Amino acid sequence: MGGAAGVGLIAREYDESDVHVRAGRRGSRPRTKTRPEHADAESAMVVTVDRGRWGCVLSDPHRRVTAMRARELGRTPIVVGDQVDVVGDLSGRPDTLARIVRRGPRRSVLRRTADDTDPTERVVVANADQMMVVVALADPPPRTGLVDRALIAAYTGGLRPILCLTKTDLAPAEPFAEQFADLDLTVVTAGRDQPLEPVHQLLDGHTTVLLGHSGVGKSTLVNRLVPQADRATGDVSGVGKGRHTSTQSVALPLAAGGWVIDTPGLRSFGLAHIAPDDVVTAFSDLAAAVADCPRGCGHLGPPADPECALDALEGAPARRVAAARRLLTVLHQQRASPTGGETDRMRDQ
Repeated sequence: MGGAAGVGLIAREYDESDVHVRAGRRGSRPRTKTRPEHADAESAMVVTVDRGRWGCVLSDPHRRVTAMRARELGRTPIVVGDQVDVVGDLSGRPDTLARIVRRGPRRSVLRRTADDTDPTERVVVANADQMMVVVALADPPPRTGLVDRALIAAYTGGLRPILCLTKTDLAPAEPFAEQFADLDLTVVTAGRDQPLEPVHQLLDGHTTVLLGHSGVGKSTLVNRLVPQADRATGDVSGVGKGRHTSTQSVALPLAAGGWVIDTPGLRSFGLAHIAPDDVVTAFSDLAAAVADCPRGCGHLGPPADPECALDALEGAPARRVAAARRLLTVLHQQRASPTGGETDRMRDQ
């Protein structure tokens, strides 16, 4: 009987209703790669950077918010001068935080490396159209090494260089300024008792980054240009070197329009990321001549480069060649030194 009853049973087929899927621990919401467009984001300029927080100003320079970098940006570097899009709480009230969701294209970039052997580029500021190298004529004594290196970075980065000489009451400006007479360089003086109208004429309406050693008077100059800046100032040490008073870069608005970016005092300015051709092509009257140079020419002239086409130039272009080769010599020396000693010598020049 049992066998007869078992003959009538038909094997049941499984279907999807028999499968029970447990929800994951993180929920059953499907993942998507579609990101929000942030169509309501407002444009802003980064004016400060401090430990993962970016100070940004919106359309009005007095409307400032603190922002963090959105997760979708990953480790995208954002520096002072960058144009960004921000969302979230844009009221600017204390303890509020906005989010940076996009970084705009950069018009120009000022880069440097930690020393001459470090291949890692570090962006100092973005979107500046001018660079003012501040040099004291005395206390501490002027150093051509930093000026040469800053000029190389400016020419290759697309920035207009300006040389600003301070402490004119302690030494005359002409002997030091004459060393750069054949370069495309604007020179201006800004002594403590001198009016700043010539400086304002160069800076108003532009975004200018200030570079210089500690103690040369950058922060003092900024406080005169932007009275409400209240940047810390200090005295020169007994060994003739300045003390660090500015520890972070900050962009400050000028009353007549434009921005001035104060940076900490430099101890080194590496150029490991720059090639000799980058320097020469920055001069329009020399760029065409180097097209006839042999491959691999360092443009230093004989004996290193006996067939360099720059040697055929005469008159004013020839004087500019001599000035440009002085900058190229700085690059050549830093590549010839395996320890980056040229950066150390720059501090003492």
